[in-house]
Amino acid sequence: MENTNNIISKDLLEVLACPSCRGDIELIEYKPKTFGLECAKCECIYPIKDGIPIMLIDEAIKKKI
Repeated sequence: MENTNNIISKDLLEVLACPSCRGDIELIEYKPKTFGLECAKCECIYPIKDGIPIMLIDEAIKKKI
């Protein structure tokens, strides 16, 4: 993964939680050069667009099982 320091601040990442299940989230690269926040509990991925995390349940990408 490339340097992610400019994607989202660590301070913001620490306070955000999954809006669906309130689980912890982490920054991931789910497609080449496309980042999102993945919930460790329900595995939903919330995309980051123009540096802004889109934390809407309807916008979440469901991981395929």
